[in-house]
Amino acid sequence: MEAKIRKNTLPGREAHAIMTHESRRSELQKLDFSTLDAKVASVMVLLYPNSNHQVQLVLIRRNKYPGVHSNQIGLPGGAFEDNDPDTECTALRETEEEIGVNKNEICVLKKLTPLYIPPSNFLVYPFLGICEFTPDFVPQETEVEEIIEIELSDLLADEHVQLKEVSSAYMPATKVTCFYLQNQIIWGATAMVLSELKEFIKKIEEDKK
Repeated sequence: MEAKIRKNTLPGREAHAIMTHESRRSELQKLDFSTLDAKVASVMVLLYPNSNHQVQLVLIRRNKYPGVHSNQIGLPGGAFEDNDPDTECTALRETEEEIGVNKNEICVLKKLTPLYIPPSNFLVYPFLGICEFTPDFVPQETEVEEIIEIELSDLLADEHVQLKEVSSAYMPATKVTCFYLQNQIIWGATAMVLSELKEFIKKIEEDKK
């Protein structure tokens, strides 16, 4: 599987579009990132085995703060800093800082498709990494309210893609396509990244048949 992950082509913005509100879908798909004056950030999609040898991934709920993503569910990650050699290093550093997984214990398999988040003006670079053992997560108290562990098989199940009503600091109550997992609504940029992972892995599994 790891070899196929490294080799196979990503579905890209088409997979992002599945989780994008229809009013923004066309605009975001046509967006030229080279024209943006955006801040840069990275996030990590971290896969690892649980005690039953099932593959899981970790999400976080951010603390409440005066910002557009306050208390939302997201992936470990954060802003690029001047002393980061590249965006992959940003993802590894932020993952270690936010959830306590040593960056040297994460093997980065692939750089996923970047995406732009208009409300916070961030151009985000997602990375897919694996940890060979079940991590002992240590949430960063100042930023992380909760660690949320999701089984990969649940993410891949189509019944968990649903239409739910959400609201935020920048958006009134609106129905959006989301992942509904463990009674949690996972939407927006995080859902877009996970949608690409879902479509990518499903294609690999279909090719095996």
